[in-house]
This record gives sequence, structure tokens and C-alpha cells, in this order.
Amino acid sequence: MNNLYLELGLKDFEYEKIKKDLNREPNELEVYMYSAQWSEHCGYKHSKELLKKLPKNIENENAGYVMIDDYAVVFKVESHNHPSAVEPYQGAATGIGGIVRDVLAMGARPVALLDSLRFGINIKSKNIFEGVVSGISGYGNSIGVPTVAGETYFDESYNTNPLVNVMCVGLAKKDELASSKANNAEKLYVYVGSKTGRDGIHGASFASKELSGKDDRPSVQVGDPFSEKNLIEATLEILKLKGVLACQDMGAAGILSSSSEMSFKGNLGCELYMDKVPLREENMKPWEILLSESQERMLFLVEPGEEKEIEKIAKKYFLDYAVIGKTIEGENIRILKEGKVLSEMPISSLVDAPSMYRPTEEPLYIKEIKNKKFELDIDLKTAFYKIISNINIVNKSWIFEQYDYKVGTNTLITPGKADASVVWIKDTNKGIAITIDGNGLYSYIDPYEGSKNIVFEAARNLVSVGAKPLGITDNMNFGNPEDDMVMWQFEKSIEGLSEACKNLNIPVTGGNVSFYNESENMAILPTPVIGMVGEIAIDKMMDMTFKNVTDKVYLIGKVELNKKKIGGSIYQRILSNFIGGEIDKVDPELELKLYEAIWDLIENEVVNSVHDVFKGGLTVAVLESALNGGKGFKGNLGNSLEELFGENQSRFILTVPAEKTKVLEDILKSKNIAFKNIGEVMPDDYGFDLGFDKFDFDELKDIYFNSIQKYMEE
Repeated sequence: MNNLYLELGLKDFEYEKIKKDLNREPNELEVYMYSAQWSEHCGYKHSKELLKKLPKNIENENAGYVMIDDYAVVFKVESHNHPSAVEPYQGAATGIGGIVRDVLAMGARPVALLDSLRFGINIKSKNIFEGVVSGISGYGNSIGVPTVAGETYFDESYNTNPLVNVMCVGLAKKDELASSKANNAEKLYVYVGSKTGRDGIHGASFASKELSGKDDRPSVQVGDPFSEKNLIEATLEILKLKGVLACQDMGAAGILSSSSEMSFKGNLGCELYMDKVPLREENMKPWEILLSESQERMLFLVEPGEEKEIEKIAKKYFLDYAVIGKTIEGENIRILKEGKVLSEMPISSLVDAPSMYRPTEEPLYIKEIKNKKFELDIDLKTAFYKIISNINIVNKSWIFEQYDYKVGTNTLITPGKADASVVWIKDTNKGIAITIDGNGLYSYIDPYEGSKNIVFEAARNLVSVGAKPLGITDNMNFGNPEDDMVMWQFEKSIEGLSEACKNLNIPVTGGNVSFYNESENMAILPTPVIGMVGEIAIDKMMDMTFKNVTDKVYLIGKVELNKKKIGGSIYQRILSNFIGGEIDKVDPELELKLYEAIWDLIENEVVNSVHDVFKGGLTVAVLESALNGGKGFKGNLGNSLEELFGENQSRFILTVPAEKTKVLEDILKSKNIAFKNIGEVMPDDYGFDLGFDKFDFDELKDIYFNSIQKYMEE
């Protein structure tokens, strides 16, 4: 094949393995097929051995789930990083569409979206930021699924490689869940959705290499949210038919991956008919048809005879329909066009990409940055203004106000008011608490402990609203896995996630790995992103906003900051671009004890607000609770940068009415939890007396709520 396989991203040794598997030279079509299925995006070559370490509760499905009473909460997070770098609007929009279909393919109605975004700090990054936010709102709002929570972070390491991670949560009765596993031969593969075009071809391989700087736009899919909305309703109807046996979204590598993976899971082969696929472009080659990643398409496995009912539903929703193949006995995948066999090969060879895992050693930079000391001569007032006006600290309402976060009327806690969002399970007294979080600084300094911290931070977010964590989904965003440093970071991060989930006794229900997030010799900070869901009684929900003047403000948990363990604190990055030191390690026993105490305090209606202390330290936590509640504050938070802005684990601030302080303290003492009264809620016109200085309420309110908009207008 000359150098076609090299152009498509396959290595010499991989090509030799293909020839050995086939016992012959592959033809052109087969080289394209292998290049897609053996890409990192589809084949998980560098990661699949390590992913086995995670405590999973479900294997090889479109998405995972946990149970709340009789309901399956289906959820997953995925990335659309490379497409968003090239075409920010469509990259983000089709990222939404893809993750929605993953949840939909499980038989669950999508009820919520969340996003975790990372951008650079140059002019190009600002344009990408604006396009991504517009794409999320344009697509998500149109399909009627609310975007209820998220996080956004800016850092120069993402200048050429933004991260766009999107999480979808769906809901289904347990007996309504669908599988993606083919169960028997001679069952039909039925295509429903939009026509197939040339958009998104090479999308899987595009996501499995570094950005080149060339025009990669043909690799980016184009979305149609109105077709997606029709597809959602059609799919939910189709999955109610008794003769529908399995379902899968046509995502990465399109028809090829969805059909071959469904068959492979059932130890079956399959036939695919290229002349039966609905096309919107002329003269498409078989490999283009197979690998197209055109959006809004689903593949169903059905009993012969049931396809006519599916056709009726497809027509009702103005969607294309076709029988494009079937499962067969044996272990081969067969590609045909007008009765002619274009390819036949072992399906296991195609789907089961070779593992490229290799053990690596701790890189030198780890010891170097651990010993770095943060030193800065700056007065507290100047530092305060620089920190609280930074775009990583201020309120993100410029972003979430572009999203329809109330559509569906199920959103009980809206963005900006709490550490997590809550979506109501209608006709019950239960809600789904949802959060998404990541911290590249922590993961760079100490991938193992940093990743553990992210899981516990997500748990704290849920606990702060009164919820009990049930499970996580992860999106592992890293640089080039062929770099030993990156693979070491990835392996340690997986181990940290696994340990944290075992500490919390929750599973990893599924997720995604995104490698090759680097270009121009710059890799992103290693950025595992954690989406977590929990269970909550809706009459016991809590938010973070200060409510009543004269309420007392308490810090609980690690009330005395360990100044030797504040590495990764965001104030250091803001003030002097510093990354280093040691991060504070999670104490799982203390964390679980804190959670039990907070649930007890909420259950007994002792507290009026709960907010975990993390990014930005104690000062930022107090400001967030006060400003979002429209209140002032008087107290003493410390007299040094470390005390005011240093980050340790296992810390919460609570507000409690003056008459209930004894009840609060008695409960905390009984559980052997440290606490400190750090201040009092004041009227807004009082302002903010933070101990070292006093600040005007209106000035801080303007900085906090309007800085992102001013940044975008610069």
C-alpha cells in the first residue's frame, strides 16, 4: 500500500501485525478501516491496560449508570478537544450531540448537560472560548436538554489545545435500559437518522494525533440540533419495541465502529452493505461511507420483521431509515457493495487494537518542582485585588447565562448558587446531584495525589448540597502518550482515581481518554476531569449562599492551614506564574467523617449554607458565598497570603443562626471535628471586613460578576 498506512497514522509494526492477522496484504479499504479502529480514540492502545485498574460496575456499554430507587441514572463524559481547536462552534456543538447519543443509546432520556472547559490566554484562545460557549448553547438549548453546571479554567498551557469535555446525564427505569451487545446471528442492523456525508471523516484518527496546524476542518463534524431532537424522541420510541435488541450511537469511526463493536461484544461476525446507506453526497467511496462521522445517526440491532415498525417511527420524525447489514455466525466482518465482497477479515483483529502500554519511571521534574519555594514581596491588598479579579476566580455567569439551564423544569439548583446542581426526578422526592471538576495544576505537581484530590473535591461539591456520592465518570486529558513523562502522569493519575473511588466506595461507571493534546512543543497540563452524580432528598437541599444577617460563619475540618502543603494553590499561579511545592494529601477518614457531619447538620436544619473551600482558599470561598447571596461579611481570615488563599483539603465553611451555634458545636465535638468561628454575615452596605482590610460591596460585586465580560470586550 506504499505509505498510505503511515499517512493514516499506523506504525510499521502495526502494519506488519495486520498482514500477519490477515495472512495477506490489506487492500486500500482495509487500511482505512484499521487506521480508524486502531487509532487511540477507538482502540485505547496506550490506556486500556491501565483502565482495568479502575473499580468499574459496568463493562463495555455506551455509558454507565447508578441506581436511585427504581431509576437508572445514566451518565458519561467525553471530549471534543481537537475539533474545538479547529472549529470551535461545531466542535463544541457536536461534542454535545455525541455524548447525548451515548446516553440515549442506553435507553435513557437525557435530562442534564455539564461542561468542563480549558482555554489559553491569548487572542486565538479568546476566539476559541467564545466559539465553544456559543456552540454549547446553540446546540444544547435547541435540543431541550439543560446545561446545569460546569467549570472553566484559563492557562497558557491550553493556548493551542483547548479542552472541551461534556457530560450528559440521563434517566431511565432499570427495565428500560438498552444494551450495545449483539446477541444472535441473522439479526438486522438498521440505520436511523441523518444522511451520511463526508464531514468528520478521519475524525477518530484526527483525535489521535497532535494538532498539526494544517487545515483539519474536514475532520470536524457538522451538527444539526433539530435532527438530534427528533432522533432523541425517535430512539426512545424505537427502544420500546420488543424486537429491538441493541443500540449504539454512530460516533467515532461511524458505521464501522458501531457495527463491528456490537458484533464483537456478542462473539459474532457481521455483514455491511455500502449501497444501502443513505447518502447526501455523490460518489462516496466505501471507506468514506464506513468512516464518516456525520452526526445524528443511530444503529439498531433488530429482529427480522421489526424493521417495518422502525421505518414508521423514522418517517414520523423525518429521519432516514435503512437496513444496512446483519449479524452472522463466525468471527468475520464482511463489507459488500452491490453483492460484491470488498473486504472480509477477522472482526477481533479489527476491533481489538494492540496494547502499547509500557512501564515508565518518575520524571525528573517531579522532585524539582516539589522543592521549589514560593516567595513574593507584595502587600495583601494588592494581592487581594489581583486574585479576586482573575478570570479563574470570578463568577462565570457570562458563560452559563447563555445556556438554557431551566428547560424541562427539573433544575432545582441553578448555576452559581451551589457547589453542585440538582435535577429533580419527577413524581418522587429525590433528585440527582451533579458536578464536574478538574485541576491540572494539582495533577502536574503530583498526578497520584492530585487525581485523588479531584475525586474528593467532586464529592465535597455533592456533600455541600446535601447529596451522597454514587459514582463517577472520568475524562483523562493528557499529552502525547508516546512520551514517557506523559505515560507516567497518566498511570499515576489512574491509580489515584482508583484509590479515591475505593475510599469512597463508589464505582467508575465509564469515561473517555483524550491523548495527544499538544502541539508546537507545548503539552497541556495533565487534566483528568471527574463527573460525579449523587442522590439527594429534594426537601433537604442546601446551597452556598449567605442568607441571614447575623448568621455566624464557621470553618470546619482542617481549620489550621498546613502552610507546607499548599503547592498548586491557584493564587501562586495568578501572582507569579508559579507551579510547585507539595500539595496537601487527602485524609479519607477525615473526609468521610466530615461528610457524615454535614449530612447530619443539614438533616437537622442547623445550617443555612454549606460551601467547600478549595480553589482560591478561604478568602475566595467566603466571597463566593457572600456575593452570590448579596450579603456582606465581617471576620478575620488571616494575615498572610498562605492563610488567605492557600489551599488545603477537607475544609468547609458553614453559616448557622446565632441561636444554633451551640447545637452546631456540640454535633461537631461529638464527631471529633475541628471548627472555628471565622466571622459573621453582614448587610451588603457594610461591605467586606476580612480582618486585614475592609472593602466596598459594590466594587467587589462589579469585579466578581462583570470581569469575564470585560475580558471578552478587551
